[in-house]
Amino acid sequence: MTPEQTAITYDAIARHWDCPEFDRTSGIWQHELALQFVSRFGEALDIGCGSSGRIIHLLLGRGFRVEGVDVSQEMLRRALRHHPYLRFHRADVCSWAFPRQYDFISAWDSLWHIPLHRQLDALRKICGGLASGGVLIFTTSGVEQADEITHSRFGQPLYHAAPGIPAVLRVLAESGCACRHLEYDQYPEKHVFVVAQKLRHDVQAEWGLDQDA
Repeated sequence: MTPEQTAITYDAIARHWDCPEFDRTSGIWQHELALQFVSRFGEALDIGCGSSGRIIHLLLGRGFRVEGVDVSQEMLRRALRHHPYLRFHRADVCSWAFPRQYDFISAWDSLWHIPLHRQLDALRKICGGLASGGVLIFTTSGVEQADEITHSRFGQPLYHAAPGIPAVLRVLAESGCACRHLEYDQYPEKHVFVVAQKLRHDVQAEWGLDQDA
């Protein structure tokens, strides 16, 4: 599926994450773990921010200045109802120009909707959007090799793909980021969350990396 097709699907099912029945604690303890690695509570970005506003609410409570980005117009319409004074971007993160570097980036249950052949480049780009010492949390599928599938979610087609854990860890290292935590948090399901941190310039130089912070 293209990002445009994914947006159409999420437009149709956005209510699921913005209703009383939705568990608003979903993903929160994982973010609280990631936040333990943060040293500067400045700029934060929620990629694939969705409609519930729960992650943004958590980050605001920690003192961050938060922005959100999503491909779905309906997701963003609902997100704005929860946080009407924040800045939201309707965009495909693969082609979106990051306006700044961020001290914290969340890409919770969103990167795996990117077409498989673009995912690793998207991860590199996101790592480049981290400030020195910045922290990234994202989800992927805990597979060894690249895989993709389209299935039905709430009656709509939804695409998922993953490049495989070895490829993900390689790209993080090449991008000057250290993996701080990797966990199969819904085992035996293959849902994995990863916490990574952008290394300082001097540490990157020691590793022989020439990435920008």
